[in-house]
Amino acid sequence: MPTLRQFQYLVAIADHRHFGRAAQAAGASQPTLSHQLRALEARLGVTLVERRTHAAELSPIGREIAERARQVLVAVKDIRDLAERASDSLAGTLRFGVSPTLGPYLMPPVIAALHRERPDLRFYMQEGIPDLQAMELVKGAIDMLLGPLPIEGENLTIEPLFREPLMLISSPDHPLAGRKNIDKAELVDAPVLSLDRRHHLHRNVAEQCSLHRMHLLQDYEGTSLDSVRQMAASGLGLGILPALYIRSEITHGADVAVLDVEGWNASRSIAIAWRSGAGFADQYHAVAQRIAEEAKTLLKQVQQTH
Repeated sequence: MPTLRQFQYLVAIADHRHFGRAAQAAGASQPTLSHQLRALEARLGVTLVERRTHAAELSPIGREIAERARQVLVAVKDIRDLAERASDSLAGTLRFGVSPTLGPYLMPPVIAALHRERPDLRFYMQEGIPDLQAMELVKGAIDMLLGPLPIEGENLTIEPLFREPLMLISSPDHPLAGRKNIDKAELVDAPVLSLDRRHHLHRNVAEQCSLHRMHLLQDYEGTSLDSVRQMAASGLGLGILPALYIRSEITHGADVAVLDVEGWNASRSIAIAWRSGAGFADQYHAVAQRIAEEAKTLLKQVQQTH
């Protein structure tokens, strides 16, 4: 029978398409990986890897077997987690994926609180594009994912946590800055900045632009919330930023102004996800509740300030 290690090597080739990089990712030498893959091919009686000078591509049957092998590896990990759960203690390293538009402004106090409660638990934080991280979650590369909805993937438990307001900002010298109860009609045709379209926030901003007949700038997409803020501060356009970022990074007298638009109620839904078969599902739920509680506290502070 094929071994789990051989399956790991095959999945590594599927992910990296290069013997050297695959061996490094799998923690093996290249000769060992190559030898084990040939042994797997001999055992199964099919060609799995098409070997090339500078790359390695899976054959059609190799791709199908690699996907099934990936599912086996994820299932084995979940079985191990389930066995470890007998101690009723979530410990070790939790691989946690989070959107860069959310994690830095929410997770520090959450991690501090969890560390006090569970000193044996470590967080390996990975920021990334939510859609790509959802794929990593399904593949078993991360254990939990925190980010804006929608989160899509097979066999995932998805738990909505809270709604985060999205706030409109401008440069301090903008004609709308400092005014109270701005009429929405004054936003018509206003240029608006956003992140690049891979981010969920870009979609949220595009929806608000459509709703309020504002003009979404296509040629000035930011690479981070800070870059959107800085462009807005320079007068290039308005920005729409998450409330937790506003709380963390923008104070009174800062380089941008938060606009007070009458009836403005833009927001995004934040959720957490893990694989449905995960052995530590109950503990993951407890982590989710801690995050929701902390977010509620922080968002109250935003309401009191702005």
